[in-house]
Amino acid sequence: MIEMHVIDAFADKPFRGNPAAVCLLERYPSDPWLQQVAMEMNLSETAFLSPQQDGSFRLRWFTPTVEVDLCGHATLASAHYLWETGRADRKQPVTFHTLSGQLTASPSEDGWIRLDFPVERITETDAPDRLADALGGAVPRFVGTNGLDLLIELNSEEAVRVLKPNFAIMAELGVRGVLVTARSQDERYDFASRCFFPALGIDEDPVTGSAHCALAPYWRDKLGKDRMTAIQSSARTGVLRLALVDDRLHIHGQAVTLLKGSLLHLPAE
Repeated sequence: MIEMHVIDAFADKPFRGNPAAVCLLERYPSDPWLQQVAMEMNLSETAFLSPQQDGSFRLRWFTPTVEVDLCGHATLASAHYLWETGRADRKQPVTFHTLSGQLTASPSEDGWIRLDFPVERITETDAPDRLADALGGAVPRFVGTNGLDLLIELNSEEAVRVLKPNFAIMAELGVRGVLVTARSQDERYDFASRCFFPALGIDEDPVTGSAHCALAPYWRDKLGKDRMTAIQSSARTGVLRLALVDDRLHIHGQAVTLLKGSLLHLPAE
């Protein structure tokens, strides 16, 4: 049997934040098997960990349809899993080797977990054809890109919350994802966002740590702040504390284990 946990990331209680499945494997089986497991879990991401001799871990992330290069919430969930199960020293950082290079997760005394991620710069770009239709008629005040995703600023947080995208059209925009954001009207938060990835089989991702690699530097330039608190205004919602340090982003979040189980059907040798 292979152990599998489902962990709500960027959440301080169950049924909030973004659920990720975490699976520890002594070695990676075939990619089709990994993809089938992720499809069966049918969560935004399934994380597959494999221990290395130096105490670090390889980490791969799969949506129900594809493998992705970077995922924040499933990295947070993976660190939580390793510390909670005693497979890593709860007082020490965990190092992950990923398609986006080496990433680390560090425990904090207040129970939050700090992820060390790269920063993604946003440059202004022309709106693609049918963007307004994809956004359900919402009018952007800014359109930018990090090379893979579109970042759309709207006039208000309320406009972000009530947005009703056309996912079929959005999936055909020729981008990986669409990050929609606005300054927060709640004094507890600096900005709000919602993140959509229909091209990856995820219409709306509940809380997207990796999207803040682009959102955080964008809002730093607008607000003049290196430290911010963000809310992702999906139906589940999630809170992220952000700190920009040189060309890195420290993403702080919490996690809660929801389910522990086992995979009974093992990969073929």
